[in-house]
Amino acid sequence: MKNSLNKSQVERFSRQLVLKNIGPKGQKKILSSKVLIVGIGGLGCPAAENLVRAGVGTIGLIDNDTVNLSNIHRQSLFNSKDIKKPKVNVAAKKLKEINPLTIIKTYKSRLNQNNINQIIKNYEIIIDGTDNFKTKFLINDYCLKYKKKLVTGAISKFDGHIFTFNFKDNKTASLKSFYQEKEISDDILNCEFEGVIGTTASIVGATQANEALKLILEIGHSLKNQILIIDLLNLNFRKVKFQKK
Repeated sequence: MKNSLNKSQVERFSRQLVLKNIGPKGQKKILSSKVLIVGIGGLGCPAAENLVRAGVGTIGLIDNDTVNLSNIHRQSLFNSKDIKKPKVNVAAKKLKEINPLTIIKTYKSRLNQNNINQIIKNYEIIIDGTDNFKTKFLINDYCLKYKKKLVTGAISKFDGHIFTFNFKDNKTASLKSFYQEKEISDDILNCEFEGVIGTTASIVGATQANEALKLILEIGHSLKNQILIIDLLNLNFRKVKFQKK
């Protein structure tokens, strides 16, 4: 990374450069950061878009799915012309149009035990936008073991949950400290059965991106050993503490 921003970068990021918590030094941190987004759906789309607009240097996108008509109401990077196309390919193209300087890496597969190390090892921050607990716990366990930073989100109906884990801090609780049951039904994350309004996905995904930027910049207060619970039907935001187990 060069010692100073070029003229184009200064103009592109001018509105956040004036923030005292960012400035040129913070922007250079953003430009050199690497973030992996797991699941390019209702959460992954707004998270990716906000991070690209902020100037994150490298973004990885992993998803094995294709766009279908029912995705479009909440997955903000897709439109009707994208139906049946691979999500990672469509998202990568649109993100490059927003910010050509960001390196976009795509993985057209489902994250699993066999590929997680090869994919995640080169990223410092992971954003979990998946919709099943098996994958969420897999990501959690890997990030805990290798001291990664993780921002996990979940949505259903008008509700959203957000966790932020900085596993470089040994006092940080993990996802399993909150969900202590051995088996949890994925029905509570299933938009097909539970339903979800698109604005919930946009707000939670954007908040995940904001948490990631705070981790990159090392500013503000993150959700250490807390869950942010968002109830958009009643416009209620609250944080609940939980302990490391």
